[in-house]
Amino acid sequence: MDEVVRYSYRLRPGAIAERALTSEWHRCRFLWNEAVHQQKSGGKPTFGKLSRLLTDARSRIGWLREGSQVPQQQMLRTYAHALDQSFTVKGRGRPTFKPRRKTLPSLEYTRRGFSLRDGRLVLPKGISIPVIWSRELPSDPTSVRITQDSLGHWYASFVVRRDAPTAPEVDGGIGIDWGVSTTATATDAEFDLPYLGHRKRCTAELAKAQRTMSRRHNGRRGPQSNGYQRARRGAAKLQKKAARQTQHESRAWAKRVVDNHQIIAVEDFTPKFLAKSTMARKAADAAIGAAKRELIERGTRAGRKVVVVQPAYTTMTCSSCFARAKQRLGLAERTFRCSDCGYTGGRDRNAARVILAVAERGHTRVDDVSQSDHLPRVGGSVAV
Repeated sequence: MDEVVRYSYRLRPGAIAERALTSEWHRCRFLWNEAVHQQKSGGKPTFGKLSRLLTDARSRIGWLREGSQVPQQQMLRTYAHALDQSFTVKGRGRPTFKPRRKTLPSLEYTRRGFSLRDGRLVLPKGISIPVIWSRELPSDPTSVRITQDSLGHWYASFVVRRDAPTAPEVDGGIGIDWGVSTTATATDAEFDLPYLGHRKRCTAELAKAQRTMSRRHNGRRGPQSNGYQRARRGAAKLQKKAARQTQHESRAWAKRVVDNHQIIAVEDFTPKFLAKSTMARKAADAAIGAAKRELIERGTRAGRKVVVVQPAYTTMTCSSCFARAKQRLGLAERTFRCSDCGYTGGRDRNAARVILAVAERGHTRVDDVSQSDHLPRVGGSVAV
């Protein structure tokens, strides 16, 4: 069975190629902002309408004609898809303007817009970029996305097909409850993901680099000195190193969970509200959202049964008898005590077991579990 995946590689563009990529990005960003303006003026611009506007704009504006039409069309296609998602997905915001100084370049080329020759990525308008081939491509790529990170490094992400690895045959399930002191608490303590604190370990170095940035900032808007740019790159390098370490640990943990369980019940936790709390720095360092996304994607690819459970009442419900506490537990209360059956256990561990119990009974919410669902089972049937 084939699966569609992305293979990413580092690019080493020269000065001329880098200027060409940056100019192409500014054209695409201009088209994105024009599409946002069309949407704000009224109506819902579709990809067909935007394509016609692009054809008309390229016939009138020589600056647009200097670039390739392929990434420009792909940018408008991405915008139209994002706009459709904002209408269909609850909580999804509308596409917004891409500021020049706050948005990193991102270009996408389809198969007719690029080629691979002699180990180099060849783009329209004569752009040829060396690629650091850290591994071989499993098949011919169908598209490529070129991005630049905060350090100024360029990357190419190829969409390819490969044979899906066979997941081992396993039984049993696991429930995952997200938190801050422990990033992921599982029903089995062996599969917990502890808070690693990679960014916390480099706090002193990062603070020093940020003080250097503050001293070298000239206090005005616009281009800064080379000294300021060096200090900014130093701070970005420290932050990216910590982010990569956290990402690596999350991926290794997700693989271990998927390889050992058939049913994976995941709390549908949205850590956005933590950004406004006193736990914002620690929550950002833990990267809960990235770990959750990695676990769900890896489990789906492996053919596991992945169930996303709503977090409502998981902390207040007893995993032994499913009785619900009458009052919410404060954050300082780390032990759950059931007044009905006398069960006592860790607050997060109890929530993880509730999440798994809900998923095993074919539900996604605690409220959907009926009285007969949580009665003890005898010989494969419910005891009554």
